Amino acid sequence: MLNVTTTPAEKRKAFKQGLLSGTLQRVPGAFSPLVARLLEEQGFDAIYISGAVLSADLGLPDIGLTTLTEVATRGHQIARATNLPCLIDVDTGFGEPMSAYRTMVEMENQGLAGFHLEDQVNPKRCGHLDNKEVVPTADMVRRIKAAVEARVDPNFTLMARTDARMMEGLDAAIDRAKAYVDAGADAIFPEAMNDARDFEAFRKAIDVPLLANMTEFGKSDLLTAEQLQNLGINLVIYPVTSLRIAMGAVESAFERIRDEGTQQPLVPQMQTRARLYELLNYEDYNAFDTSIFNFKV
Repeated sequence: MLNVTTTPAEKRKAFKQGLLSGTLQRVPGAFSPLVARLLEEQGFDAIYISGAVLSADLGLPDIGLTTLTEVATRGHQIARATNLPCLIDVDTGFGEPMSAYRTMVEMENQGLAGFHLEDQVNPKRCGHLDNKEVVPTADMVRRIKAAVEARVDPNFTLMARTDARMMEGLDAAIDRAKAYVDAGADAIFPEAMNDARDFEAFRKAIDVPLLANMTEFGKSDLLTAEQLQNLGINLVIYPVTSLRIAMGAVESAFERIRDEGTQQPLVPQMQTRARLYELLNYEDYNAFDTSIFNFKV
């Protein structure tokens, strides 16, 4: 009835197979379970749960203010609504190595398929802002090893993110990535790459799957899926796109309602009640117990 038949173990296996398939995995960000369900229907490969989006949805800037409990809870809400595997952003692991250990335990228990853990200092900031700081490589290695130690399902993907490109340069970021792979990271997320040449350099140097972050208004050129596939990138995320589109529409709509006194001109742009009910599988609930759910769409 809930239209989710795939177990967390199956999702993790599918996610890992996708990373190793040689085909670029297209992974948009979902800011809610309903969005995740829509993205599944549209045929994407997995779902991304962005720390920046979660912070923004709580009315907070992306500077490490969210807690492990908040992130794990939202991750579970989204993961349980879709058959697609979900990759979640866990920032710096909410502390030092012991916290990274607990983060792995919680994310596995909540049904996620993988997470990325980053090498910024704690508290962190958005990866596309200036004046970031990264911890020494040895500190990040300890975070990764603690998370690896906690992992139960070998198919859970532990991805290491390095933010060192902006502060230390490309070569240093690649050296860090190599150390993170040696520590047990299954994949690498090189954050805030400038252009295709940066990704090409990473691909030549690193032999595990690579993630490309195609976020709007950031440091990176917005490369196409075809370009990323040709560069040998394994996964692309569009982390904040759904939230930005939605908030842009909400802001515009309520400006008109404020100024015109009605939403009537906006109705043709809205998702219909019937379409929403279709996405929510109302009819299945209706069939399950017509004594309670006795409506018609």
